Amino acid sequence: MNKASPGAEMNDVTLKLDKIAKAYNVGKPNEVKVLHDVSLQVGQGEVVALVAPSGAGKSTLLHIAGLLDTPDTGTVSIGGEDFTNLGDRKRTAARRNDVGFIYQFHHLLPEFSALENIVLPQLANGIAQSDAEAHGMDLLARVGVADRASHRPAALSGGEQQRVAFCRAQANRPKLLLADEPTGNLDPATSDRVFGALMDLVRASGLSALIATHNLELAARMDRAVRLDQGRLSEGMTE
Repeated sequence: MNKASPGAEMNDVTLKLDKIAKAYNVGKPNEVKVLHDVSLQVGQGEVVALVAPSGAGKSTLLHIAGLLDTPDTGTVSIGGEDFTNLGDRKRTAARRNDVGFIYQFHHLLPEFSALENIVLPQLANGIAQSDAEAHGMDLLARVGVADRASHRPAALSGGEQQRVAFCRAQANRPKLLLADEPTGNLDPATSDRVFGALMDLVRASGLSALIATHNLELAARMDRAVRLDQGRLSEGMTE
């Protein structure tokens, strides 16, 4: 297992969240405090399970980690660089280059094929089309759906759609993968197979990953687990 200890050197840490706090409707009667003093490190090549009940703040935490939202207090560093107070342009560039996102629903572009969904983010990042297509086919082959490359999302099964979404998230070779219940829409048997494909792809790429899941069996297959409950983070899957 690849574990980042609290004292790990910064260059061994892909994601560092330090004393993150977040609230909504601040100063109003309906103020909601979502995160309280959350600190977390994800080491290079480490896969961490984020176990949390509904409403615990996991989506907010993932959005802050992925630079889609900003904390009220605390800092967010990716690859040793503090992005907390940087401008929108640099944060957008980091999301495009350094972070891959996977959601419960695949969000593939319906008018494009599986391969085209993986090629497009690479083209937007300045990659030549031939190179983008070759990389896309390699990713599809790794998750076992290369033979579905020309099919549009509507012609794919739910498991195939999510595998393509995994490939798209890794198209630009990010440092960090963030996933929010990536197999939550699938039946148990399909979920197990698709999660295995995701883990194989992550391991082969040497990615660091923070994966939110309700499934304790899936969480146990990762390097370690942290639990978020009532806005507070602790090690392990149970209190």
